[in-house]
Amino acid sequence: MADDDENLTLDEIEAPPAEEEGKPILAADGQGDGDIHTATDLKAVYDIPVQVSAVLGKTRMEVSHLLKLGRGAVIELDRKVGEAIDIYVNNRLVARGEVVVVEDRLGVTMTEIIKAGRT
Repeated sequence: MADDDENLTLDEIEAPPAEEEGKPILAADGQGDGDIHTATDLKAVYDIPVQVSAVLGKTRMEVSHLLKLGRGAVIELDRKVGEAIDIYVNNRLVARGEVVVVEDRLGVTMTEIIKAGRT
């Protein structure tokens, strides 16, 4: 990640009210190509599938150790309990969040949006 990346919390981002749909959208960086864009311009990308991954943690091990793992084996990860997890979209870090339980399934709540510099 570049050094000029900026982290934003969800509290710092306000969604426009529904009645403002169709009004001009400003570029996130305050700059743009001079064109005025509206929310309806984004409808073309609504149906594009993306891969979303929530990474609880990582570890490294030798294949020989991996092959010895059995049912109930515990693998220690590089994260601590309560530490934020990373949320990737198409292999790009876009947010951090927390694991939540929704009925009988696991879910993720985004707590921080990662604003990356353009490359």
